[in-house]
Amino acid sequence: HRTPSQRGCSLSALFPVQSQLDCALDDAATQQEKENIVNEYLERLGEKEDLKIPDFQTGLEWLNTRGPLSLNNELSGKVVLLDFFTYCCINCIHILPALHQLEKRHTVKDGLVIVGVHSAKFPNEKVLANIRSAVLRYDICHPVVNDSEAHLWHELEVSCWPTLVLLGPCGNLLFSLVGEGHRDRLMLFADCALRHYGKQGLLKSHDVGIKLYKDSLPPNILAFPGKVAIDNGSKRLAIADTGHHRILVVSLNGQLLHVIGGPESGRKDGDVTEASFSSPQGVAIKGDVVYVADTENHLIRKIELLEGKVTTVAGVGAQGTDREGGAMGTTQPISSPWDVTLGTAGSVEDNVLWIAMAGTHQIWALFLADGKLPKVSESKAGVCVRWAGSGSEENRNNSYPHKAGFAQPSGLALAPEEPWSCLFVADSESSTIRTLALKDGAVKSLIGGERDPMNLFAFGDVDGKGVDAKLQHPLGVAWAPEQSLLYVADSYNHKIKVVQPKSKLCNTLAGTGEVGDTLGPELIKTSFNEPGGICVGDGGKLLYVADTNNHQIKVLDLVSKTVSRLPIITECTDSAPIRSVPSTKAPKFPKSAAKKEMAPVSVAAGQTVVMSLTLSLPEGAKLTEEAPSCWTLSAEGTEWLLDHQVTTGDITDLSKPLVVSAKLPPEFKESPSDPKLTLAVWIYYCLETGSACTMKAASFSQPLNITACLGEVEEVTVALAHAF
Repeated sequence: HRTPSQRGCSLSALFPVQSQLDCALDDAATQQEKENIVNEYLERLGEKEDLKIPDFQTGLEWLNTRGPLSLNNELSGKVVLLDFFTYCCINCIHILPALHQLEKRHTVKDGLVIVGVHSAKFPNEKVLANIRSAVLRYDICHPVVNDSEAHLWHELEVSCWPTLVLLGPCGNLLFSLVGEGHRDRLMLFADCALRHYGKQGLLKSHDVGIKLYKDSLPPNILAFPGKVAIDNGSKRLAIADTGHHRILVVSLNGQLLHVIGGPESGRKDGDVTEASFSSPQGVAIKGDVVYVADTENHLIRKIELLEGKVTTVAGVGAQGTDREGGAMGTTQPISSPWDVTLGTAGSVEDNVLWIAMAGTHQIWALFLADGKLPKVSESKAGVCVRWAGSGSEENRNNSYPHKAGFAQPSGLALAPEEPWSCLFVADSESSTIRTLALKDGAVKSLIGGERDPMNLFAFGDVDGKGVDAKLQHPLGVAWAPEQSLLYVADSYNHKIKVVQPKSKLCNTLAGTGEVGDTLGPELIKTSFNEPGGICVGDGGKLLYVADTNNHQIKVLDLVSKTVSRLPIITECTDSAPIRSVPSTKAPKFPKSAAKKEMAPVSVAAGQTVVMSLTLSLPEGAKLTEEAPSCWTLSAEGTEWLLDHQVTTGDITDLSKPLVVSAKLPPEFKESPSDPKLTLAVWIYYCLETGSACTMKAASFSQPLNITACLGEVEEVTVALAHAF
């Protein structure tokens, strides 16, 4: 706990001043005008003494440094950019290129330090080993702190991912940027701040002890393979070797046949010996052609193995914001394509490449030959167009594909035969598997999530039917037509699951649910580490799994029930099993939370105090049922009043009052001084009008007047109410 003198201010103190700055910058015409406005703003801000933020908590885990960093020590004399992120979030991934650009523009010696403050959404993201893998996967070269319980997030009253906060050399708030798409303003703010404090002589050029984790690792054949695809005709696998920015084509026994791209990132077309990619994910292989979702280049690429060349077939090489499409592929901007699969739209077989467009939360179509989407006019070869998804980040099912909503779709599997005739979609941020009908584009739920389209927190690890089954950030799906079974890479649960589409029954097939790298002896005792891709081979008898954070491809033999590693990765260093760190029951209490002091109530020894709390949410909001909304009851200074009683619980229904009871001891060993009970609540809810979920908290202090006797009354009820 921090004393009042250790606490700092939050973003709410900055918003009134910065809002005036933002308006002025919106009206400014030239770069010089903008710089003048920011410089004047910094001069005015210098007169404010109350904008210093609290330091990082002690005891937190740090990456890419020799040790913990402090705003009062190592970071003193530096302009510091805090990046509040969570590694699953596509918007957080989208701003990384801007951070890389800023790091090249201004070094630590120049006075700028970027610190990633990892504030997890999913429980799996609180584990240091998983954050370490993400830091390597996304080539993050600045310090990262694992703020697993979001202490600084709550201190600063951060509300969504990503949020950037720029600090002056004394740990004082300067600017805040929320969401993606602010590259120019970020550069402007950083440039001006460094100039401003440099002229004042307040910047220091010292080293802060950065030590990149990636520099300590031995080389691997694979690095974070994202996806794996099979061509049963040519009996070959295509592997997206994502961390090495390349595509491997291997035989089914692991013999390396082709290497295209890598080891550095780039976006070059041409001969396969010179072509380059940037963190490719999805792959689709048929014959001698491989299609690639070149994710961080925002491109779709085509590899022709016989001709030995690579071409771009969709995208312009920069992140797009268009949610409609319809232009020819190489002139159509797209955003973070995550998976691809070949299919048919019209009369020509394999005339379309379906694309899971994670960046705009949609499913797109790239026409490889003339074709036609359901209920849409014909499209010419080369056209790249949105098929399903409004672009809002939602778990919304609808019979009209443009009205449906996805949340970072990351995996596709085609089931063209009747009665299925659909695309299966691994919708990662809603933790669901959805179906997209090939005949009419209707989007339906298969398993996971819940019926509220705004609830993106309905995750878990539960076998069952339909919405009763729970997943955690699934990234891959694969269809076995011979058995009519769907296989799911349930990535953050470190499991492979199997779904019967007809009954919607989902069961665990392989995986312990813990991070690890063991091979059985049974499927259920095999362990994975965030498997991201999966494909079916040998008529449904084999599964090939991209075990992403273990840097390998695992092969599951469904007949013999055994698991092996594909031998191209026998030189890989295997990770030791790591157990998750359990989170605390209740998150940190935000400074912005409402605190209500109630009128004293008279009670006697042995009585039960019943606190009945009615909570109401804003209009159009709904409790996110699977998020950890909870309550705690405390008696600070007189904890013995609550000995052996339940003092925490979940909140799952606001349609009726929350009732919490505390039975007072039959006799008081001592006369308590100023006794009181405090009921605190943490509520997660989503607004229908937006895609973000919010956490709010409130506390209610109930002073107790201890009296000798209150007659025959066994309970004293206190009615409380609060509107968020």
